[in-house]
Amino acid sequence: MQIDYEELKKFLYDANANGYASADTHEITPQRPGFDELEYRSGDWYFRDSYVGSYFAPGQEFAYFKGKPAWAMAYAGGMKFQYHGQPDLAKETFVFLKKALKAMDPENPYRGPAEFSEGEMRYVSTLSGDIKDFIGNEKIYKDEELVFEQNFIGGIVVDKE
Repeated sequence: MQIDYEELKKFLYDANANGYASADTHEITPQRPGFDELEYRSGDWYFRDSYVGSYFAPGQEFAYFKGKPAWAMAYAGGMKFQYHGQPDLAKETFVFLKKALKAMDPENPYRGPAEFSEGEMRYVSTLSGDIKDFIGNEKIYKDEELVFEQNFIGGIVVDKE
C-alpha cells in the first residue's frame, strides 16, 4: 500500500486536533471493556484512539487508509506516582496537556510541540525519527516540578504483502 506521507500528516493533525485534545471529542463504544475510545474520519482515512486508566493511562492510536491499518502509535505514562490520588492536580495537568496537544507541530502531529508553557505549567517533548518510525517522551512540569511523564513510539504499519 502506497502512503502519501504529507496526506497522512495532515490527517493525523486533524484527527488529533479533533480527538482527545478537543472539547468536542468523538467518543465511541469501546472494543475492549473498560477502555475509552475516540474516532475521527475524513475521506478514505479513519483514526481510533484507545486508552485505559486515569492517573496512568496507556493507549494506542491507529490510522487506517481505505480500511487497512497504515500507521500506529502506542503510549504509556501519566501522573508521577507521588501525585496519584490528587484529583485537582490531575485535572489541572490534563487540561494543560490538552492545550499542549492542540499546539502540536504539523510536521510531527503525534503529540505536542517541543515546548509549550502557560502560567506555572510547562510541557516538553523530545522526539527522535519521523512519521515512518519514531520514539518520544513528553513531560509536564508545574513550578519546575515533574508531575507527568509519558513515552510514545510508532510509525508506518508494514504488511507482509
